[in-house]
Amino acid sequence: MSQVSIPKGTRDFTPEQMSRRNYIFETIKSVFRLFGFQQIETPSLENLSTLMGKYGEEGDKLLFKILNSGDWAQHLTDEELLSRNSIRLANRVSDKGLRYDLTVPFARFVVQNREQIQFPFRRYQIQPVWRADRPQKGRYREFYQCDVDVVGSDSLVNELELIQIVEEVYKRLGIRVCLKINNRKVLAGIAEIIGQPDKIVDITVAIDKMDKIGLDKVNEELLSRGISQEGVTALQPILALTGSNEQKIESLRNVLANSETGLKGLDELEQIFGLCSEAGVELNTELDLTLARGLNYYTGAIFEVKALDVEIGSITGGGRYDNLTGIFGLQGVSGVGISFGADRIYDVLNQLNLYPDNMGDSTQVLLVSMGTEELKQCLKIAKLLRSSGINVEVYPEPAKMKKQMNYANNKHIPYVAIVGEQELIDGKVTLKNMLTGEQRVQPATEMVLF
Repeated sequence: MSQVSIPKGTRDFTPEQMSRRNYIFETIKSVFRLFGFQQIETPSLENLSTLMGKYGEEGDKLLFKILNSGDWAQHLTDEELLSRNSIRLANRVSDKGLRYDLTVPFARFVVQNREQIQFPFRRYQIQPVWRADRPQKGRYREFYQCDVDVVGSDSLVNELELIQIVEEVYKRLGIRVCLKINNRKVLAGIAEIIGQPDKIVDITVAIDKMDKIGLDKVNEELLSRGISQEGVTALQPILALTGSNEQKIESLRNVLANSETGLKGLDELEQIFGLCSEAGVELNTELDLTLARGLNYYTGAIFEVKALDVEIGSITGGGRYDNLTGIFGLQGVSGVGISFGADRIYDVLNQLNLYPDNMGDSTQVLLVSMGTEELKQCLKIAKLLRSSGINVEVYPEPAKMKKQMNYANNKHIPYVAIVGEQELIDGKVTLKNMLTGEQRVQPATEMVLF
């Protein structure tokens, strides 16, 4: 018999696991709607011309490309086939890819539907994305993102509301978190003052790995990316900056005194912290200069959320992207958003065992019967219970009581409603609480859980 498996970096989910995942999705959705966001969906496939070049060099390498349908090799020359140049061949035989995230497809959506949507446009989107990454703990090749974005507004109130959404989601889920914040303008200013303004992308890609590989390895990567030794040395006190958010901003104002861009980033950060204070935000929020987020499209504030009680990567991240729609021909539309990593949140909740006892989507009552006529009565009772919003299963055939009870126990169904010969005659049902063992006889048309 052949061995069956699924691709590395993907997972199956059992009914119990899906119940937990749906709890996460519904919790996040409810908070998104609380702040006035509306749901959209985009295709799993996008044209590669939409995706390529939007995530930086490293991101482009992680795109899953889809082989063109039909005889995709007919237009290739023998020279191309024998060249073994996988990148060039992929570009020739593939013009579509699986989406890498939800933000770039969203920007494309805004451009295509700009006549039908109302600006500022507030949308949320919960769908899977795919990355050809090396699978490891907390990192998957297929995973869900839960995105919330505002486009068409420059106001920093939008950044405040995203922080409030983070606070509310994790309060409801019971996860202790810290939100780290930085600003790409501050990073650009740092690149200017160390004399490497053209290396902003290389600097951000390298320092964004600080948590994963440590300072020494980051410095090695900076040098390998062409940052001068003088520039790397000048970065050290900036990367090691400590103190409160206010103290860090004050110190940076001296460091970035000659960078107009850097000072503008500090002004934005100061305003965001001020808005958080005025709005009564209690979330632990920290200015972290090593936070860079490697995606090229961020232009202002950037965010990451870390769980405090579990060793795992960021579980939420995002930022402002003023120029993204311009890539698709729509200029002057500013956007800001964040993405909740549902799969990592799922892993955190599993490790901390933070799920509620009843998540609302499992069977509440199993109707069991001892004969054909009793089964018919069970079907009528089930209809009544379902009309009252109670989740009901009917055991599909008369069987020994022990077999039906074992079924209920194995599925953790809290109540069993028994229709036997006497119950059928009396028009009643025996309701058993499977947790306590208590039983009550009730009228079949007026059954109440206890």
